[in-house]
Amino acid sequence: MNNLLGAGAPDYSASAGMEAEALPGRDLFVVAKCMVPTDAYLLAGCLVAGGVPAVVADANHVQADLLIAPALGGVRILAPASYLVQAREILAAYERGDYTLDDDLDVGEPV
Repeated sequence: MNNLLGAGAPDYSASAGMEAEALPGRDLFVVAKCMVPTDAYLLAGCLVAGGVPAVVADANHVQADLLIAPALGGVRILAPASYLVQAREILAAYERGDYTLDDDLDVGEPV
């Protein structure tokens, strides 16, 4: 997989082989990283919608000063160890574009 972390796009390299980084004393693993907090929340939302209890870490630091994002390694998306396989599948589907909406999609009448 391409590591696009420097380009502001999500970094899926951790999810490729699921060699996720364990946090000391916790059952949470880094499943993806993003340089832009909004991208991290989007990915976390996809994971949560898919049944993975994901959380976003370091977003407030990066939002306060975008220049420290590279020093922090980006915004981390964390998930429990028991959900790593499911998280990998959801991130792969996101990267393939499975969740992309067509520009001509009929979303119904406005309410």
